[in-house]
Amino acid sequence: MEIFITIILLLIGFVLLVKGSDLFVDGSASVAKLLGIPAIIVGLTIVSMGTSAPEAAVSITAGFKGSNEIAISNLIGSNTFNMLCVAGLSAAITPFMVDKLILKRDFPVCLGIMAVTILMCLDGVVSRIDGIILLVIFVLYIGWLVYSAIKNRETSEEDDEKPLSPVKSVIFIIIGLAAIIGGGELVVGAAKKLALTFGMSETLIGVTIVAIGTSLPELVTSVVAARKGQSGIAIGNVVGSCFFNLAFVLGMSSLANPIGVKPEAFIDALIMIGVNAVGFVFCLTHKKLERWEGIVLICIYIAYTVYLVIR
Repeated sequence: MEIFITIILLLIGFVLLVKGSDLFVDGSASVAKLLGIPAIIVGLTIVSMGTSAPEAAVSITAGFKGSNEIAISNLIGSNTFNMLCVAGLSAAITPFMVDKLILKRDFPVCLGIMAVTILMCLDGVVSRIDGIILLVIFVLYIGWLVYSAIKNRETSEEDDEKPLSPVKSVIFIIIGLAAIIGGGELVVGAAKKLALTFGMSETLIGVTIVAIGTSLPELVTSVVAARKGQSGIAIGNVVGSCFFNLAFVLGMSSLANPIGVKPEAFIDALIMIGVNAVGFVFCLTHKKLERWEGIVLICIYIAYTVYLVIR
């Protein structure tokens, strides 16, 4: 009975994270429009960060609570899941073209932040100094994106959708943040309890159940985009989320509390950059992610999950 209640709390936590991030994105985007901030900048910053709000809530909460394994394994697992399942499933449903700018700028930057993270893990801990470095990289990259967007934006790309009223926007932001924080608390607590109950490591729980649950916004966004034929959104969402997870979320988590890195987590980090490199190579071929490549990515994730369970 206690296990059943724990699972229910975990699911409630995931629902709060997903719905909270939706409300937060809607409210924040509306405020940005009311203030006259260009829609393209809203998309590059608020919306992309909003889909990663669940990972941020869980890992930063885990960081403050000293649950190091969940803090880092959630991010590594999410980045692996994003490439193999989110991009893979999107391509399996509808093969899509990949924007040249993503291949030239964003994807290499994403792989670069993964390499930096792995180097930081070599001494067995992501320290507060490491966290500051990651946050500086995050600020510089976002600043670069915003500068490029302002420099190259076209008026035709502006979003004509009417914003919410100022009061409603603020209410959405407050409720969204409350749901994200509350959901993060529930997920971390329930995940730790499940790990203890079943004798599983927090790393395994974090890299599988928690990582999949917190990646639901990315999965829904990319699959819907693929079904609607909106090429590029699927992989752009994945790349942006992966960068945000490591640069901002890991940076904030380690700043809250230095994160110890176990050998299993380090191996998972190597696998993370490996599968993302494979995804990058797939995208480079014909500037497109084919259906068979998406199926291969999904099969790799299935094999990876089996490996995690038996190791």
